[in-house]
Amino acid sequence: MSGLFEAAGLEKGAPVPLAERLRPASLSEVVGQRHLLGEGGKLSVLLTSPSLPSIILHGPPGTGKTTLARLIAQESGAHFEQLSAIFTGTADLKKAFAAAEARRASGQATVLFVDELHRFDKRQQDSFLPVMESGVVTLIGATTENPSFALNRALLSRAAVLKLERLDPDDLEKLTERAETALSAGLPLTEEGRRTLISLADGDGRALIGLIEQIASHRGDPLGRDELLRSYAARATAGDKGGDIHYDLASVLQKSIRGSDDDAALYWTARMLAAGEDPLFIFRRLTVIASEDIGNADPRALQVVVAARDAFQQLGEPEGHIPLGQAVAYLATAPKSNASYAAFKAAKRLAREHGSLPPPLHALNAPTKGMKEEGRGEGYRYDHDEPDGHAGLSYLPEGLERTPLYEPPQRGYEKVIAERQAAYRQKREKG
Repeated sequence: MSGLFEAAGLEKGAPVPLAERLRPASLSEVVGQRHLLGEGGKLSVLLTSPSLPSIILHGPPGTGKTTLARLIAQESGAHFEQLSAIFTGTADLKKAFAAAEARRASGQATVLFVDELHRFDKRQQDSFLPVMESGVVTLIGATTENPSFALNRALLSRAAVLKLERLDPDDLEKLTERAETALSAGLPLTEEGRRTLISLADGDGRALIGLIEQIASHRGDPLGRDELLRSYAARATAGDKGGDIHYDLASVLQKSIRGSDDDAALYWTARMLAAGEDPLFIFRRLTVIASEDIGNADPRALQVVVAARDAFQQLGEPEGHIPLGQAVAYLATAPKSNASYAAFKAAKRLAREHGSLPPPLHALNAPTKGMKEEGRGEGYRYDHDEPDGHAGLSYLPEGLERTPLYEPPQRGYEKVIAERQAAYRQKREKG
């Protein structure tokens, strides 16, 4: 049997991964999450409760969700059982629940940790409810998704939701120092290289440890910023096309453009590309922004986006990123107005409220004698025959009180539109 262990590299003295060597032995050793673990922190308070409630740990990768779950079970004296929703089916859940029931019968509680909990479907999530309510298991679920959207309301109502934060630079520096202690050596980094290492980890403790393991074996001159960026695999920028970060980045991009912060708009566009976002998704968002947030204050904005998208499709990547950047910069610095967007929303509301009102008779064609006798087309005046190209007729349904919908502000091209619109309204009021 000993030969099998030796073949697997598990013989006495086999190397232990750095992440395992740095695993905290108690909650007091956890790096980061001071808002949860500090005095008065939500988790600290929960651990003083007579009975531990079920918990949902929500946060980015590498923030310590699995470690916290283990330590919570340890603090409460419960048996720790770990599952992953990626590899677990309904039959596996039933076995876990049955084993927990057997433990409870012998007087031992069970903390059931489920990683990627959001990957379970509604039926599987519902299966936790009876065993949570009866105390068979205390569930600790981990998810990188927003629980409000990813988890059943019934499940959420039975658990405390704790949000974990990305590790800040001080946390990552502390973790780096612990790694150096475990390795019995300082890392071969210049001062700038050390700052770059922290930056590359991007708030992810697990990614930091992985980078440290690569760097620790380096022999030669200390590594600086350029050497790190060139020679060592950096963590991929957070993006997750199907998750919260995907929509968060799209949201902050739109708000940056709406707020005319061109530096931020360009930065977030670059972040989305670095995360592997489909540039056509970005162009779709820019098309919405051009109409919703800029509108007729600069009608060219929409043309710029459409032309940039066409250019991207012609050029491909990476050259197609150039017109993308041009479009983002143009939108961010363009005058802003949502007047046309707001006007159309109001028009749709008006149409819903007043039903199927008929058009005014003067606006209807009368190709037959009978239609003319009905009064169709009577009083119509051809606008192009008028001296100023406007006859001043109203085209709203009879009986529908006119409420101005489109109110262009005095910004950008809408200054011109507002002047023209005022003249049209004045002539219409005169009849």
